[in-house]
Amino acid sequence: MGFMDKLFGKTNNNTQEEEQTMSKLNIGIILGSTREGRLSPQVGEWVKQIADARGDANYEIVDIADYKLPLLGEADATEQATAWNAKLASLDGFVFIVQEYNHSISASLKNALDYAREAWNDKAAGIVSYGSVGGARAAEHLRGILGELSVADVRVHPALSLFTDFDNGTFKPADLHLTNLNGMLDQVLSWSGALKTIRS
Repeated sequence: MGFMDKLFGKTNNNTQEEEQTMSKLNIGIILGSTREGRLSPQVGEWVKQIADARGDANYEIVDIADYKLPLLGEADATEQATAWNAKLASLDGFVFIVQEYNHSISASLKNALDYAREAWNDKAAGIVSYGSVGGARAAEHLRGILGELSVADVRVHPALSLFTDFDNGTFKPADLHLTNLNGMLDQVLSWSGALKTIRS
């Protein structure tokens, strides 16, 4: 590349790719469980693999277990809370991987949700749930919490069955879920892009 090209702002392929990446929305795939032997990492990797192949946003897995958040109010968690809020603030939207515990979400996910406020506001979220009835009841509880946090949850919702989409702890999703997953991602990106304009 010559001096004049550089002078007048022409860029090489690497710079163009970097600019495209920076201009894309940042979507966090949040693993909603911290227990030993959890299945959420497998589901999260499946979502990320499908999402990355689309090439329409920057997707990353965000594991709440990495932040080691104590129960809210029981210990000084300034460092953990600061790191958690900084990560959430860097994201434009979310996909929650949600498992059903006693007809609701896990205590660790509820705790993580409560550790932030403004970092959630005016963003969009999709839900991928699993359980004996597809995790539907957990997803419905999560929707109520997200509303209070000013997160717009989208309608399309992949619901995975412990009986048909898992085999002895190994995630083997039926192909039919791809339609819902891509439909959910379409809605998350559409709403995330729209809501980003009001946060500017």
